[in-house]
Amino acid sequence: MASFNKINQFVEDLAHGVHNFTSGGTCAPTIALCAAATAPTASNSVLADLTEVAYTNLSARLVTVTSSGETSGTYKLILQDLVLTASGSVATFRYVVLYNDTPSSPANPLIGYYDYGSNVTLLTGETFTIDFDGSAGVFTIA
Repeated sequence: MASFNKINQFVEDLAHGVHNFTSGGTCAPTIALCAAATAPTASNSVLADLTEVAYTNLSARLVTVTSSGETSGTYKLILQDLVLTASGSVATFRYVVLYNDTPSSPANPLIGYYDYGSNVTLLTGETFTIDFDGSAGVFTIA
């Protein structure tokens, strides 16, 4: 399983109220896919900083917040796993980037990304599951 890599700007955006992960909140976590040649870095801050692959023939990329809460002083965000399904050939990607599709300022702020270590190619009818770790969560804040 690929590990979550935090975007540095996400910390400030979170403290400034850009993200609201509560159930029914204003955050719309969404997935962007990037090829190996256009790797995201911790210093990127918004989706416009990245070069995405074409999403032709690919299912929806919106992610569902399963739970968002604090226990004993530790906050944990749990997202529902997302299964991408190809209805035709999909552009090769290596990085799965999580961003918030809701805010307009900043527009599409980045949260973090997963590096799958090698290129992923989906052909017609194939699926790719993004496992957000329903136990440990995407991230915790203690």
